[in-house]
Amino acid sequence: MASRRGRGCRLSRRHQWEEGIDTGGKVCPGYTDGHDVNSHQDYRRGGRKTPNYRSEKHPSPAHTGQPKAAPSVTLFPPSSEELQANKATLVCLMSDFYPGAVSVAWKADGSAVTQGVETTQASKQSNGKYAASSYLSLSPAQWKAGGRFSCQVTHEGSTVEKTVAPAECA
Repeated sequence: MASRRGRGCRLSRRHQWEEGIDTGGKVCPGYTDGHDVNSHQDYRRGGRKTPNYRSEKHPSPAHTGQPKAAPSVTLFPPSSEELQANKATLVCLMSDFYPGAVSVAWKADGSAVTQGVETTQASKQSNGKYAASSYLSLSPAQWKAGGRFSCQVTHEGSTVEKTVAPAECA
């Protein structure tokens, strides 16, 4: 069977990059059945990349047989490189949830923050679940002021909250 090479992975012609194919123990980077763990780093390099998932409509659980699943939420503080470049972006990654509708709220010291927020639409992962990202852009002074920043993700009536503070990242 003919194959093609790309990003150090060997894929057969019958597979597409988006499928997250396991190539003999090596999963192609950026094309896994989970989120692309480097997406927050790509974002900080100036791009607004989100995890590389196929976008599809959100079918109801009755049509797919997929059970409901709460999101896995990870909150990343600004990187030291970003702070040196006079930027400060917090990245909230949400993955492995079903169905594909979530709402995200950001807080600073318990108060709602709406300015500087950008949230992607949920995209379908190769495992049939969904993923999304939300970004909070701050000035380095706002970040270093010492407050606590939270990403609050609501899915199917349940809320997951992750919090980070500059003191925890020193």
